Amino acid sequence: MPDEDQHLLVMKGAPERILDRCTSILLNGEIVDMPADSEQRVKFEAAYLELGGMGERVLGFCHSFLDAKEYPKGYAFDNENVNFPLEGLTFVGLMAMIDPPRANVPEAVAKCKSAGIKVIMVTGDHPITAAAIAKNVGIISDGSNTVDDIAKDMGIPVEEVDPSKVNAAVVHGSKLKEMTAEDLDALLSNHEEIVFARTSPQQKLIIVEAFQRSGQIVAVTGDGVNDSPALKKADIGIAMGIAGSDVSKEAADMILLDDNFASIVTGVEEGRLIFDNLKNLSPTLLPPTFLKSLLSSSSSCCLFLFL
Repeated sequence: MPDEDQHLLVMKGAPERILDRCTSILLNGEIVDMPADSEQRVKFEAAYLELGGMGERVLGFCHSFLDAKEYPKGYAFDNENVNFPLEGLTFVGLMAMIDPPRANVPEAVAKCKSAGIKVIMVTGDHPITAAAIAKNVGIISDGSNTVDDIAKDMGIPVEEVDPSKVNAAVVHGSKLKEMTAEDLDALLSNHEEIVFARTSPQQKLIIVEAFQRSGQIVAVTGDGVNDSPALKKADIGIAMGIAGSDVSKEAADMILLDDNFASIVTGVEEGRLIFDNLKNLSPTLLPPTFLKSLLSSSSSCCLFLFL
């Protein structure tokens, strides 16, 4: 046990990132060394995959008792210019949280798809968790397989699966970082159902620009400060009225007062009804050039969900 003069450093975050910073693990109250090939790391991976596969958001935790001589009472810790250890920590455990989608989200996603709107999920969650959530709400349809699903079913490495043979794709932020603009364009054109996981704010903007480059009308939902660049770049930026930050609201074109995805779908339905009514108006009531442009409008639409 530490003495009362020691500082306790604690850290939480993405489990794989936390584990990478740890060289030991807390087992039954004892700190045990944990080399890279230890059995505990294998158990960690299995637990992480199981929890993430159920759509649960998983956090990892670790800690370290700092040396009282090197870090005495009153020591000025600096978060900007880090002057305390971030490696060689002790892994404590995992915590899983269930954040279920609203009951009407699957129906709303299905309506979007039937109306020709492609729904894309962009999240900071682990790809396994992201894929499970996407399947629960219908962003990845029943019967659609990712390369990971096919590799698991066939018992082969993921690298041996032809990406062009699958309809759904789950893309890790690290892989997206390595893609050229041409690679990303090919991904978007070859897959109807796409989930981006472990993405950075800059990557969100890159994804929006890629869809716009392909001629899509892009709508983006978001609530955080990091979503602001993508909200501003989108053709239609939609901020959350309840959970949204002030910065995201300022960057958006509209604010969703009830933070409910289904309300967006209702708005699309009402908007298309008005659009149909305009097309049915007598040509004498509208300028010919306006009517021509209205009737020739055929751009496809893409809706992003930032989670």
